[in-house]
Amino acid sequence: MAGLLTLARRVAACVAVMMVAMLADPVVARAAPGDVVSSMPIGGAPDGSAAYRIRYRSTDKDGRAIIVSGAVIVPIGTGPAGGRPVVVWAHGASGIAEGCGLSDKPGLYNQIAGLNALLAAGYVVVAPDYQGLGTPGPHPFLVGAASAHSVLDSVRAVRSMSVARASNRYALWGESQGAYSVLWAGKLAARYAPELRLAGVAAAAPPTDLKANLTGGTNAAVRAFLTAYAAESWSKVYGVPLTSVVKPATAKLIGAIARNCVTLDGFALRTKIGMMRLAYQLRKVDLAASPRWAALMQQNSVTPSGLTMPLFIAQGSADAIVAPAVTRAFVDRLCTRGAALRFLPIEKGDHVSVGKRASAEVVDWLADRFAGRPAPVDCGRI
Repeated sequence: MAGLLTLARRVAACVAVMMVAMLADPVVARAAPGDVVSSMPIGGAPDGSAAYRIRYRSTDKDGRAIIVSGAVIVPIGTGPAGGRPVVVWAHGASGIAEGCGLSDKPGLYNQIAGLNALLAAGYVVVAPDYQGLGTPGPHPFLVGAASAHSVLDSVRAVRSMSVARASNRYALWGESQGAYSVLWAGKLAARYAPELRLAGVAAAAPPTDLKANLTGGTNAAVRAFLTAYAAESWSKVYGVPLTSVVKPATAKLIGAIARNCVTLDGFALRTKIGMMRLAYQLRKVDLAASPRWAALMQQNSVTPSGLTMPLFIAQGSADAIVAPAVTRAFVDRLCTRGAALRFLPIEKGDHVSVGKRASAEVVDWLADRFAGRPAPVDCGRI
């Protein structure tokens, strides 16, 4: 036990040293949340648009200053007199290592579901990398407040860019980890960014009940993948040693797997073999059996409270990562609270495709929200 406490103190000390160094950076110290500290054009943007990679100020889960990177795609032209609406695209899990951000990757534009339609509608699109992806970590994977801050401050960053000509009206759209992030951003928006006007939140395959999402299901490889990312991230973000719930050899394997990013082609063969080994080692491990880990799952789960804005939720029936039953239970809870909810079940939709398959309906739904039309309510029909 003494060894575990010593390790936890060392991790916390390392994080503290990193944060002190970052706060000592005069650029970060002078900036306010959402201030852009660097911007550079990037190529390959869709026709009729220009793209930029930015670094902007945000805050971590505890309100401490951090830098987040991301991409901004702007329609070319003057835009409407009142400024362009902003749509945040929050991407799915890409990894937890610093090099796993997407804003500097060749496949950036293809990752953004409905990008061409969003630009054609005249919206500015911003795609944050999240804290610790593209900038020094740790990355708070499935940590609610940190995820929300990165998303909301990306809207502020766009508004500070003269080239964007952005209004204070915005909407949030994400898939998987990004769906989780935009739901958390919706919950905290009124308190964290009261100067902005949120039109609606669209989420495809959102992990909401983290105990059910991280420890449930029948696919052992999926559980291993989610456990590796969450456990490695939380051990650093919260200073909880992995060895409090798994053997040292398993903790070492989790750390090795967590260093790998998700690519457009999935995982390398070596990583897949590692996940099979981890799945075997985790077959009798229940993170939720530990009071500390169970508390973190509950603390970072998405609850319906605070989600009073119009909502669009899509879920594929063949999703092996985010269980359809878990999403449906969340939808039922929203309906019980009288949510203005549009629910789109996608028959035979898997986890990877659900965002793109839902994107056409999402773009139409967003247009109605920005136009001020009444939000549809599906709760009487589901």
